[in-house]
Amino acid sequence: MNVILKISDVSVYYGSNKVLENVNFELHENDFFGIIGPNGGGKTTLLKVILGLLKPQIGEVVFMNNLTREDIGYLPQVTQIDNAFPISCFDVVLSGLFSEKRMIKRVTKTEKAKAMELLEMTGTAAIAKKPFGELSGGQSQRILLCRALIANPKLLILDEPETYVDSHFEKELYTLIKKLNKKMAIIVVSHDVGMVSSFVETIVCVNREVVVHKSNKLTEATLKSYGCPIDLITHGNVPHRVLPKHNY
Repeated sequence: MNVILKISDVSVYYGSNKVLENVNFELHENDFFGIIGPNGGGKTTLLKVILGLLKPQIGEVVFMNNLTREDIGYLPQVTQIDNAFPISCFDVVLSGLFSEKRMIKRVTKTEKAKAMELLEMTGTAAIAKKPFGELSGGQSQRILLCRALIANPKLLILDEPETYVDSHFEKELYTLIKKLNKKMAIIVVSHDVGMVSSFVETIVCVNREVVVHKSNKLTEATLKSYGCPIDLITHGNVPHRVLPKHNY
């Protein structure tokens, strides 16, 4: 598969505080990366660097094989949409079509049909005309996922997509994301270690330094990288996955 994103020797500082140090990895077409790590370890900073929202002091991010930042769909952890702003769910989804290069062009019938298709896929078609500000957290996440997908991205980035959703839809969400992975590369940040290891192909541990495991297996060493001991206690046939130890 072709490399679409290459991060080379990236380091990021906030003042004198080094948040990311000497980050190197490549993302290929249809890769599925699960990013885990402790709070404050640099996960969100890494996403900002990829999205172009933050320029690293050292190193570079290179898009390859016709990937541009307009080809990235993004589901943020916290929406920046003003809940008091009178916009319908349908229009929020369509807003994902607009960029610096496209601010005036009319939305086509095909694009409107695509928006409804996405709403149906996420079980939110019934609230298409409802004001976005009246939604529950779980409903808003589904609508924002539709917005991230409307422009047919080549790379989909999700920052803790299970936030606000109930446990039933969380599994549906990851199943849906797995299907989308057939059409695009995916990077997902999550604290749900068990769910991530069940779906992703590659686990990326971020704790200032970045270690890429070409596996979805988890070890005690990986879990301890969170900065505190973690036990996984399960009933039934829940997959147990183990990652090789790394030094940091």
